[in-house]
Amino acid sequence: MANAPTDPVAAVDVSLVAAARRGDRAAFGALYRRHARLVQAVLLARVAPDSVDDLLHDVFLVAMDRLGSLRDDAAFAPWLATIARRRAADWRRRRRDAVPLEESMPELATGSGPSEEAYDARVAIAAIQSLPEAYRETLMLRFVAGLTGPEIAARTGLSHGSVRVNLHRGVEMLRKKLGEVSGHA
Repeated sequence: MANAPTDPVAAVDVSLVAAARRGDRAAFGALYRRHARLVQAVLLARVAPDSVDDLLHDVFLVAMDRLGSLRDDAAFAPWLATIARRRAADWRRRRRDAVPLEESMPELATGSGPSEEAYDARVAIAAIQSLPEAYRETLMLRFVAGLTGPEIAARTGLSHGSVRVNLHRGVEMLRKKLGEVSGHA
């Protein structure tokens, strides 16, 4: 293998993608487990949290159906992220009448609703979603998917420098937003 991927995740993906192309459902299941958080983070950067689960499964169904069109097996993660971005764009076009997350937020604080931790997570997600698009996905990949800067670069096609800048600026903007939400800004 002359062009072996340098990213260890991509190296494992190559064999799993090849097996999945041959109809190995367990291999595709392994790809799902390896990349579900990546897709979840990409979707959370673009759609309402209550739509993410359905879209997550839809993205993997599309990927399974189109696996034959993937040109470079080592590029499975960036290809999957592209599918997720497109599905999110389709969702937004169809859901123009959706209620913004901010309008539903007070319901979370009342009665015997979700825990305080769940409320804090929704506030953080809403704050990230309010940031410019350039920072949303990078922050979601960092905080939701738990990816490092180099992992984000490998999976999105961004340069390491761009990821560092997006994370730095995005975190600064997020701190400011969260300070405004808690009344400390």
